[in-house]
Amino acid sequence: MRNVSIDLLDDTPRPVVATGSDYSYGHLLPRHTHRRAQLLYGATGVMQVSTHDGNWVVPPQRAVWIPAGIVHEVVMLGVSTRSLYIEPGTVDLGSRCQVINVSPLMRHLLMEAVEIPLTYDEAGRDGALIDLLLHELARSTHLPLHIPLPVDPRLLGLCQGFVQHPDAHQSPQQWADHLHTSLRTFNRLFRQQTGLSFSQWRQRACVVLALARLAESEPVTRIALDFGYDSPAAFSTMFRRVLGQAPSVWLNTTK
Repeated sequence: MRNVSIDLLDDTPRPVVATGSDYSYGHLLPRHTHRRAQLLYGATGVMQVSTHDGNWVVPPQRAVWIPAGIVHEVVMLGVSTRSLYIEPGTVDLGSRCQVINVSPLMRHLLMEAVEIPLTYDEAGRDGALIDLLLHELARSTHLPLHIPLPVDPRLLGLCQGFVQHPDAHQSPQQWADHLHTSLRTFNRLFRQQTGLSFSQWRQRACVVLALARLAESEPVTRIALDFGYDSPAAFSTMFRRVLGQAPSVWLNTTK
């Protein structure tokens, strides 16, 4: 079903319901929450998802898992979505948002799911389709496209500043000096707050922030220089280290 109200979806007596919507470039879904968990898939365009503890960029033909009750906002950059709203306890992908890979089979199932009635026959073909979707979802792999944000307000300010203006040359010593603490104390605090080392976090942030621009066909050279890398090759090496493929190869898998 297309463009169905969330209230109608919530009241539907089925464990999984599907809907689809099209959004213009820059459309903002303000902070909100759902009683059901949501799998939000973008057939086209890029989604930027934010919660209190981080940011996620969802490239084309990937999806984001949003657990029930998580307050979030989404910026849609020319996205055609397919969403599953799933009753809590039906499938467990964890209590935090995560970007997941969408297999070719899952992609076709998602496109088909929005065409079935809300009150589909659970014992028939449509019910089997939803069951197969849940099996594919349970075995999906997640992608490191999350920028975790710390709770510590001093460190949070530095991380948010980096997200606004990424700079690959910023060092942990510079951040430690800014916080008036030793490098050892800073490194321990940073890992405790984000689950990553400073270097891992900085690289992850650069990759996630670059993806939205790459998906809009911005040249790798421009992005690399904007982010402070000495050359496109240096940026591509870092990108490959995080995602396992060069920027051009990785984005081609979405086409």
